[in-house]
Amino acid sequence: MSCLLDLPKNGLRVMSTFACGGGSSLGYKLAGCDVIAANDIDPEMAWHYKQNLSPKHYFLCPIRDLLRMDLPEELFGIDILDGSPPCSTFSMAGNREKAWGKKKHFREGQAEQVLSDLFFDYLDLVGRLKPRVAIAENVKGMILGNAKGYTKLVMQKFCELGYRPQLFLVNAADCGVPQRRERVFFCAVRKDVSEKKLKFKPAHRWVSVGEACADLGDLTLLERQQTKPSDFDLRCWHRTKPGKSYADFVQRTENRLSGFTICRLNGAMPSCTLTASDAARHWSQCRRLTFREQKRLGSFPDDYVAKTEKIGKYMIGMSVPPFMTKAVAEAVITQWLC
Repeated sequence: MSCLLDLPKNGLRVMSTFACGGGSSLGYKLAGCDVIAANDIDPEMAWHYKQNLSPKHYFLCPIRDLLRMDLPEELFGIDILDGSPPCSTFSMAGNREKAWGKKKHFREGQAEQVLSDLFFDYLDLVGRLKPRVAIAENVKGMILGNAKGYTKLVMQKFCELGYRPQLFLVNAADCGVPQRRERVFFCAVRKDVSEKKLKFKPAHRWVSVGEACADLGDLTLLERQQTKPSDFDLRCWHRTKPGKSYADFVQRTENRLSGFTICRLNGAMPSCTLTASDAARHWSQCRRLTFREQKRLGSFPDDYVAKTEKIGKYMIGMSVPPFMTKAVAEAVITQWLC
């Protein structure tokens, strides 16, 4: 996938909040939409978003500031308001309930925020801008365990704002992404726009990591240096079956728990979930992935640029895969907006 300039347009306008490096926005562009505005709190994300997507409006601020500042008139009644509120407090990793309602730095250099409140800040913006459709993405953990109560409150809030919300659990691999990444999507249509119930069950054939990266060619000298295996890799990679984490080998040989996050990919299958920590390992070579490979596995364009490979891979791990958002957007467009 390369430049987006020649894609046909459908005339629909989108604003993306918690825009990160632009994964969701790229998906809307692939679906033919015009992403005219974006918001994020992180200056690093803002630089990359502007560099790659050139939005008409960009708001570098906490989303709560958008509730009281003067905004361009064209954002009111916009076709789609997108949002991916930071979701680490709903992840199934760690003691997630202990983080609910507590302030933390989501990333170094950002303001301190209560992450479990940010979804409701997004909903308040929905209430102010009154988009025709609101689409919000989050982790699978939102529909598991005690988080179900929180999700119920989100659905109730959508209804109070005058929307009909639906909830979908989506696997990125079913959308053509070479990555098995499960995410929850809230899709809510304003009640005066459509009464149809959204039908969405993507069934794209799964694309393997080997297929996705087959034409990338040999590593450059710089890439060989950047993907050099660690001592831990050299010890574990050869003894880890494709598709498994290093934890299997470590527990079997050392009787301790370690290496759960590091996965040797299976070349014949989609990748495991790519994370911001650069934990995926190549399927046939003992090394980390290159930025070029990670872009393919994240369904990002080949010409997507980043200041450094480390930052680029971080953003892909944090972002919604473009092909995933494209699949959701196309269903919403054809069934609700057209």
